Amino acid sequence: MTTTDFDTWLERHHAAFTAIRRDIHAHPELGLEEHRTAALVAQNLREWGVEVTENVGGTGVVGVIRGKRPGQRAIGLRADMDCLALEEMTGLPHASQHPGKMHACGHDGHTTMLLGAARYLAEHPDFAGTAIMIFQPAEEGRGGANAMLADGLFERFPCDAIYGLHNTPGLAASHFGTTVGPFLASADSWEVTFRGVGGHGGSQPHLSTDITYAQAQFVLGLQGIVGRNVPPLDTAVISVGYIHGGSTEASNVIPSELVLGGTARTYSAEIRDTIERRIAELAAATALAWGCKAEAHYHRGTSPLINKAEQVEVAVAAASASVGAAHVDAKLRPGTGGEDFAEMMLIKPGAFMRIGNGVEADGSFKGLHTPLYDFNDAIIPDGIRYWVNVVSEELGMQPQAVAA
Repeated sequence: MTTTDFDTWLERHHAAFTAIRRDIHAHPELGLEEHRTAALVAQNLREWGVEVTENVGGTGVVGVIRGKRPGQRAIGLRADMDCLALEEMTGLPHASQHPGKMHACGHDGHTTMLLGAARYLAEHPDFAGTAIMIFQPAEEGRGGANAMLADGLFERFPCDAIYGLHNTPGLAASHFGTTVGPFLASADSWEVTFRGVGGHGGSQPHLSTDITYAQAQFVLGLQGIVGRNVPPLDTAVISVGYIHGGSTEASNVIPSELVLGGTARTYSAEIRDTIERRIAELAAATALAWGCKAEAHYHRGTSPLINKAEQVEVAVAAASASVGAAHVDAKLRPGTGGEDFAEMMLIKPGAFMRIGNGVEADGSFKGLHTPLYDFNDAIIPDGIRYWVNVVSEELGMQPQAVAA
């Protein structure tokens, strides 16, 4: 198929893929509950002649497309399917039909773009090797990547390399970006409980061990961990997300227990270990200084996402073939968001790519994880084109490029 033929194919199917995307958007499902979405994915794959395995890691779906030319190499292309626990406020005709659930991160679009690539590759398997389509559940904090890995994802579907794609509001539509090395951060959470002797805050504060002092000093000290325990050229974020203590019905009472917690983001195992250790040490030392007790807990979430140079080279070449090199940033600035595709990349070498979701004429955009966000259907063809060109780069398919 020539480039013109591929363009024609994309134009002919764009409306159908948009309908699929909007159908998924209207019926969002939380992680490990994506039964309808997984069934829709599996049904479409089967109709297009793709070999399908369901219930991988719970609600995950894997499609296998074997090239018609001999080749032993296999690559994995991954999209996520779950939504967020968020009330949609877009007012769009295809808005969520399920209160408190919303596709506010574009996973509906990710799933659709990979479905489009699966259909094209199934119809045109002119490559040497195997393309494995991984439709992952539960990316948003419910451990979908690890669930698929525990279910033998790469033992059952061996991959030599893996690739992921995520939309990015604020990046021009259909522009691509990635970089070698750390690209996304670990996403950990922590919680500290201070306990002391409460008391009357108005008449007898001297008889209490005021844990509000300890909490205040602890919060201030957290930024000292970043400023003085993390090397200046490394990156770390520690943020407080909640503080609970006392009662609005008893403003004159010094509480005997106070709980606070938040998130921590790092790019390396060494700095991650430092943050975990220092939060516990700071809590204990602060509590000792104010005559109370502290109990610290640190929960490790997704790992840092580290792009491998070889796969980044493939990803950049595929994006350049799709939209032109001028629209591809091979040294995109990393972010401190988390992505559990990182867990798969601990097992297999891979690259994670961003595709621009667009910017308004005034420079504004609706960000991810917000109630006004919507995936930009105009970028679906270029997302499909990117996936097909990854296969072209990896498995020797005739490039389906767009000159630019």
